[in-house]
Amino acid sequence: MSSPTSGGAENTLIRLGHSPDSDDAFMFYGLAEGHVDAEGLQFEHILKDIETLNQWALEGQLEITAISVHAYAYVADKYAILTHGASMGDNYGPMVVTREPNADVEWLRGKRIAIPGTMTSAFLALRLYLGDFAYDVMPFDEIMEAVHDGRAEAGLLIHEGQLTHGSLGLHSVVDLGKWWHERTGGLPLPLGVNAVRRDLGPDKMAQLSRILKASIVYGLDHRAEGLAYAMRFARGLPTETADQFVGMYVNDWTVDMGERGQESIRRFLREAVEQGIVSHEVPVDFVK
Repeated sequence: MSSPTSGGAENTLIRLGHSPDSDDAFMFYGLAEGHVDAEGLQFEHILKDIETLNQWALEGQLEITAISVHAYAYVADKYAILTHGASMGDNYGPMVVTREPNADVEWLRGKRIAIPGTMTSAFLALRLYLGDFAYDVMPFDEIMEAVHDGRAEAGLLIHEGQLTHGSLGLHSVVDLGKWWHERTGGLPLPLGVNAVRRDLGPDKMAQLSRILKASIVYGLDHRAEGLAYAMRFARGLPTETADQFVGMYVNDWTVDMGERGQESIRRFLREAVEQGIVSHEVPVDFVK
């Protein structure tokens, strides 16, 4: 799934990590299928779940990688954040679901919650919302079924489960994107970002930023073709549901998060420090 190189330039392999999800696939469609100029670089697309990419980022394994905003707190010495490629929950986002139809936040306290990873932004948001709580880590795509089957009292859903949990008779206790929107006066909940390794140097970082932004813009400009490509990674979702999910997380925020997106990331990490969830100040640097 590597894009062709431009003629004449020396080939340089860039390993690009992202999740095997319809929204990430849509974002990188233009690059993966050779529709944007790779400027002499060869991209190897490495598809892993977000928690694996978070763990890899601790060691700086990939030149560019999707990571959780929460994870950035632990890799800021190695990576800077691209101002495009972000997944922002604009008054929606990860949610806690349960079988109980009338559950509220007080019911939730004291329950063990299934989570998709301790470095996910969803986990950090839930910590900010709920405080300390008991949890079990499991693969994100097993959480909804675990709650349905009674193996978990409640589950923290990311990805498509935000749209499909009702099909299993599950009920949302809290939508963390809505909670953050109300708490911050309308800021989006920062979930995932694309990060570029600092040791590549400013020129290469800027070049990679330019190429990846072109891929996002191409997908949005060729939505039908991009969505058809993304359906390969939609895990059986109906096309209309996948289209809705892609629209939630590949949009104007993704093309350029702007000042408000940057503000939301800084506030998210600052509150994590203030509440003692992250033990150190986090230098947040952006590459346009």
